[in-house]
This record gives sequence, structure tokens and C-alpha cells, in this order.
Amino acid sequence: MNKDFIKKTILFDNHIDLGAKMICYSGFYMPIQYTSSLTEHMFVRNNAGIFDVSHMGKLILKGKHSGKLIQYLTTNDICKIQIGQAQYTCLINDKGGIIDDLVIYKILENKFLLIVNATNIEKNKKWINDHIKKHEYFDTELIDTSLKYSILAIQGPLSLFYAQKLTNIPLNRISYYHFEIGVFSGIKNVLISCTGYTGSKGIEIYVSNENVEKIWNDVLEIGKSKIIPCGIASRDSLRLEMGYRLYGQDLSEEITPIEANLSWIIKFEKKFIAKKILQKQKKEKKHKKFISFIIENKNTIPRKGHLLIDENETTIGYVSSGGYSPVLKKSIGLGYLINQIKTNKIFVLIRKKRISIKTVKLPFIKIQN
Repeated sequence: MNKDFIKKTILFDNHIDLGAKMICYSGFYMPIQYTSSLTEHMFVRNNAGIFDVSHMGKLILKGKHSGKLIQYLTTNDICKIQIGQAQYTCLINDKGGIIDDLVIYKILENKFLLIVNATNIEKNKKWINDHIKKHEYFDTELIDTSLKYSILAIQGPLSLFYAQKLTNIPLNRISYYHFEIGVFSGIKNVLISCTGYTGSKGIEIYVSNENVEKIWNDVLEIGKSKIIPCGIASRDSLRLEMGYRLYGQDLSEEITPIEANLSWIIKFEKKFIAKKILQKQKKEKKHKKFISFIIENKNTIPRKGHLLIDENETTIGYVSSGGYSPVLKKSIGLGYLINQIKTNKIFVLIRKKRISIKTVKLPFIKIQN
């Protein structure tokens, strides 16, 4: 990517000052790590860490038929949440493939905040706007606020203890996938949600760009040695331990939520795009199969694109995400079986070596929050 077109979050200089190693990620300069990904990973599991995830897309959908449009374009049931709640769902195409996975916040009865993956912002906007015009929802408006607001994720077992010092909102009373809007670090109209991508206890902060630096500095100051800045490398290993899917690796437009083992966010009792296709896929069970696995050999790490093979060395699938679990001290991975196999023996091919894997249920680790 041309460096002239790489965006910077508001906290770019703060990351540099803290010694972060920066890389291009999803079109933004992002900190991959400050110390080491292993140190940052375990700090989040045992103490707390703060992440700048301002690269994520932030779309506002509002208007009389905004809820009806979301209901048609996504798989989950937006009618099941109230104002002050959030919902994980998928935006799908005409064939049932995943355009994006996203979190939707119900701000008002006819106003929603959509948090989408950075690389999918323009694609999502076009898809939604095309349907606004197609279905003549002229009173529905999509507004891109991605470059006006920032997002901070404060994650870890000590996160709420320290964050509470900066707000009068009782953070422990915010239920999972709920949010409140109020004062944080002296800043008004901050959205505080009990969500995150690490599996550990924590909150995410949505704030205007002009105020994000104050909150970032105040959190690090109030937490001192108990909250450290963390990069996207540890964020990736943390989400992998929980088995959370990553768009562009575990999810794509060629993969349906059924194939991705996300049937729990498909509500067939409602009308939505590609419903019949997904119903048929669920009934016939002739689709690729999502798996999660462990490798006992600590010195062997599976990576995206590694092939999965059977005992006859026939290719039967591929690894979509892989890495090392600092908590388990083992290698773990996610992947897909593309053939209807009749064997329990599955191997991953790494540097021409056949390595045995053990399929397990998610999550890989249990968090005591």
C-alpha cells in the first residue's frame, strides 16, 4: 500500500512516544506491540491492557425504517434488543456469504451504531445504501463517522477497577453486551460498553477524536503499572484463545455463518436476505465444516493457509487462523474441512511435515472474570 494513503489514528504520536512498533494494518498505521506480544497477552489475562482500535468503522443508520432494514440485511434478530443493548451479527450477501461481521448498538428506537471491520467500511456502505435505494427507504440515512470518533478497549480482570476511578457510572452494573452513555474522565457523551475482543473482563470506550488522547493518558496514569498499552499482535492471540473469528481469515463472502459455526446468530423465524439458502444448507449439511484444534508440539505453530490432510495425505481442508496460546502453552488453530471426510485422524502440513492435530470445542481456555 502507498504510504501516502495509510491513515493514522489520533493516538499515532502517543504510540510512537511509548516505543510501539508500527505496521500497516487495515489501511492504518497501528501498533503491533510495545514490549512483546507475549508480555502484553499475559498482562491482559492477569491485569489489564488498553488497546487503540480506532481503525474500526463506525456507521450510524437512522430513520423510520432503519430497524427494518437491519432486520432484512443481517442474520440476527435486532427486535430482540432494547435501547442500551448491543448485538453481534452478520451482514450477508444474496448467496448467504458473510459481507462482514459486526456489532450493532441500539442508540434510540430508530438509530443504530454499526461497528464494522475497517477493511469493509466502503463495501458495507455500498451494500446498505444500495438497499436503501432499492427498497425505497428514503427516510433511512447511513452516516459514516469512522474518522470522527475513536475507540479504546480496556481489557483484563483489573480493567473495571481502574476505569471506575474515571467515571460515576457503576461499570459492574453494565451487563454483557449492554452500554451506557455518560461522563468518563471528565468527558461528556462517552459511550461505554461491556464488550471486547479478548474474552477477558473489560469495556470499550467510544469517544470523539478531540477527547480520546485525554482518556488514553488518564487510563494509563490511573492504572500506572497495572494497565499497559497493548498492540494488535496480542489482540490477535487473545481473540484466538477464545475462538473469535477474524474477518478476512476465518470469515469471508465465500463462507456462510452456518459454515463458520455461527448458527447461533441466525434467527430463521424472521425474514432476511438469503434465508432459504441458509435453511437448505443447514438441512442438507453438505457444506464445509469449521474446526478448532490443538497441537501438542509446542515448537510447531499453524498459520493461515497451511493445509489440513488425512492419513493418506489427501488435502481435506485448510487453516484459517493459527498461533501460540500463552495460557495453554500449546499451539492452537481454526480452520475448515472442505471435504466430507470419514476419518478422525487429521494432520496439518507444516514445512512438508505432517503434524497431528486434536480437534476441541471452543473456547480454548476458560476465563474466570
